[in-house]
Amino acid sequence: MTLAAATNENLANLSNTLIYSAMAVYTLAFFAYIAEWLLGSRSKVGRTAAALTATAPAEAGPAVTVKKGGGTTVLERPQVVVRAAAGSRDVPDGPGAHGGSEQGDLYGRIAVSLTALAFLIAAGGVLTRALSVQRAPWGNMYEFNITFSTVAVGVYLTLLAARKNVRWLGLFLTTSVLLDLGLAVTVLYTESDQLVPALHSYWLYIHVSTAILCGAVFYVGAVSTILYLFRDSYENKLASGGTPGRFATSVLERLPAAASLDKFSYRVNAAVFPLWTFTIIAGAIWAGDAWGRYWGWDPKETWSFITWVAYAGYLHARATAGWKGRKAAYLALLAFGCWLFNYYGVNIFVSGKHSYADVGMGVLRAAGF
Repeated sequence: MTLAAATNENLANLSNTLIYSAMAVYTLAFFAYIAEWLLGSRSKVGRTAAALTATAPAEAGPAVTVKKGGGTTVLERPQVVVRAAAGSRDVPDGPGAHGGSEQGDLYGRIAVSLTALAFLIAAGGVLTRALSVQRAPWGNMYEFNITFSTVAVGVYLTLLAARKNVRWLGLFLTTSVLLDLGLAVTVLYTESDQLVPALHSYWLYIHVSTAILCGAVFYVGAVSTILYLFRDSYENKLASGGTPGRFATSVLERLPAAASLDKFSYRVNAAVFPLWTFTIIAGAIWAGDAWGRYWGWDPKETWSFITWVAYAGYLHARATAGWKGRKAAYLALLAFGCWLFNYYGVNIFVSGKHSYADVGMGVLRAAGF
């Protein structure tokens, strides 16, 4: 064994250690997010019902007060009232996962700090994986998984850094990231190795990196869409005079209003759609260089285009037909389902030019986008 090979093997092992370490820290962050939800006070929850029965918003804006106690300062922000998608009611955004309590807010900040630490460790795992073979770290499904989950967390932390109120995403994000990494290190794990000749191109860096970023943003939009459906059902039940259960009162009440979630998911999907368009174009150019044709209706190409059509239909329906609320949400989830099938379904169950490396289980095929 040469020194270079040994160095590469050491880097590959270091990458595995960092990924497992990141999973451990993500687990701690998961429990911190749980604590944020459980220990958040419900004293400031219960304002949606009053908002649904109010006939008009208050003329004077609510005052901003600051409470201090236990060494932690908490700012009670004014309620943000948004127009619902159907235009039939005004509903305030919930106070967040911490429910407005100092203790819940403290655990939430700890959770975000642990998430940031796990992100840095996972990014180190992705980087050392790349250095172990001197190439981009997304030549198979294992590498795509660990990179995708890292980028998804990066999108979440970027939104937080931009002072967007998205901490309610934390619990759902860490849950799915742990599932994704668990799948990666067990079923999809592939030894660090060189790529087939078709993937030796600078387009691997351009095309696949944009696909990963698009998927991460689409994921954030899908989570907010699912939460919108739950929150909208909760608001509808209140508006009709019903009594929500304890779960709805303690969890759904703290989320942003349904209209806020609906608007947020639309904006993130619309923002990343041009990049997904570029991803498909870049893939076609790469296919022309590698295979002598720009488009051949390969399963991966076909489902990438189907995903594009689904998201284009969603955005078109919102912009021209005025689709908002649940109809648009179902269409957005259908589009994300197409993206998931393009990633998992096509790679695992369908053979094509995009299948390259065996992951050790008959039908499972690793793929480079």
